[in-house]
Amino acid sequence: MKTVIVGGVAGGMSAATRLRRLDESMEIVVFERGRYVSFANCGLPYYVGGVIGDRDSLLLQTPESLASRFALDVRVEHEVTSIDPDRKVVHVTDLRDGTPREQSYDFVVLAGGATASVVDAASAIPSYTLRSVDDVDHITATLAAIAGQARAVVIGGGFIGLEAVENLIGRGVGVTLIQRGAHVLSPLDREMAAPVLTVLRQHGVDVRTGTTVVSASDGFVLLDDGSRVRADLVIEASGVRPEVSVARSAGITIGPTGGIAVDRRQRTSDPAIFAVGDGVEKIDAVDASPTLVTMAGLANRHGRAAADAIAGHPEPAWPALGTSIVGVFELTVAMVGWSEKRLIAAGRAHRVIHTHPASHATYYPGAESMALKLLVDPEDDSILGAQIVGGSGVDKRIDVIATAIAGGLTASSLAHLELAYAPQYGSAKDAVNMAGYVADNLSTGMTRSVQWHELDAVRGNGTVLVDVRSSAEFAAGSIPGAVNIPLEELRLRHVELEGRPLVVHCQVGQRGHTATRLLTQLGHDVRNLDGGYQTWVAGMSTFDREPESTLV
Repeated sequence: MKTVIVGGVAGGMSAATRLRRLDESMEIVVFERGRYVSFANCGLPYYVGGVIGDRDSLLLQTPESLASRFALDVRVEHEVTSIDPDRKVVHVTDLRDGTPREQSYDFVVLAGGATASVVDAASAIPSYTLRSVDDVDHITATLAAIAGQARAVVIGGGFIGLEAVENLIGRGVGVTLIQRGAHVLSPLDREMAAPVLTVLRQHGVDVRTGTTVVSASDGFVLLDDGSRVRADLVIEASGVRPEVSVARSAGITIGPTGGIAVDRRQRTSDPAIFAVGDGVEKIDAVDASPTLVTMAGLANRHGRAAADAIAGHPEPAWPALGTSIVGVFELTVAMVGWSEKRLIAAGRAHRVIHTHPASHATYYPGAESMALKLLVDPEDDSILGAQIVGGSGVDKRIDVIATAIAGGLTASSLAHLELAYAPQYGSAKDAVNMAGYVADNLSTGMTRSVQWHELDAVRGNGTVLVDVRSSAEFAAGSIPGAVNIPLEELRLRHVELEGRPLVVHCQVGQRGHTATRLLTQLGHDVRNLDGGYQTWVAGMSTFDREPESTLV
């Protein structure tokens, strides 16, 4: 039996090595069109920035090491151009000399990944993606040849774009970031993206949102708003699309997302052909719809699943949560599941929770704040998604929430998780526990809340906004039109508020909750501004105009 694997790196090499562990007799041939079959693509930006100093450390395996350890026949610089499923052969071109060949198979695993979306208008300036070892070789050589301080334009404010920005700044390059959308990291909700924009600008990045590149010449990039930006180098990071040309040649079904359609065992519409990696549709964990998730972890797991199925030990792949994380200077940004804007676009009912916990006990030195957003189904209390932006501790909190989603825990159940605690690592009431407490209060009706973007519509109905922070906090900055009654004075002064519906708020929501409970028991109609003043400021900072309400 012979298995041909088209493409290396995460998905292809996971399939090849797992299959060898399961079947010593299988003939396994790997075709990779690039010069490197196994490299740390997630580490590439950090080599550009000098964080990773040894280029060879990015090269995880070679054809020789894979042949020695796993008896794999790995052929680099060989491009599979098409598949003939009737004859069960793949057509391959040796890119070193242009020689065409045929290779027979019993099974095929497609691991061609995704293709970068390239802005052709920037071709007059040295322009590269950041997806291969060759890319970083070209980028570092270009920067080394520039006399004086280099200027770079990074197109795209997603994960790779932001990693490129940080590492270019780290090696002394001036950077302009061009983002088509309204804010960087478009999967984030806009109030959660606000701190990312702030930290980029604090580090000297020229951020241009809501604009695109239209042309380039004479060391300048022209934007569609008419402005020109100097550039010695352009990094293309505006997104990727599934690589499906080989699949199409075999008549394989392409799904509605544009990715290759597969079942839960990674089998395509042709039972002898499997597909894994960034070019393949996944099943979304929230609504079971087809989706594209371009994550190395999923590529590795699905490569393993394809090998298991070929070897006769099928283990169905789990739905995709889209758990992801990125560092942006001193910030860590992480997310899982759906965002609020995606839920609104889909017309799906949801409940939103914002908290602003510390990374660990605040009395222990070094505590850092974070903004945590939890999206919850109001009917069954299931967790639909989460976003966290902050300093240390973001990574472990998003992993706990992702595990809770995978395990089917409700949002309120987060309050009961027994998580490791010592003052230098967390708090007795961990950030995840606190989100669970808020979820439980909302689920049981103990507290009602209003979102930052709903506030204007609520106040238009005659509601009074009460700021329960101290007078000093109020003087330092407040929501226009708010009435300041500090929490400690509320019991004595609540009569001033009788007869009108109320929204109360503090800095981050905790004192607001206390005020809400107090006023409710004193007979007032009251809701808490979720996430407090801090969330409202973050959200409002992203608008050039007043936001439209989504209150229903």
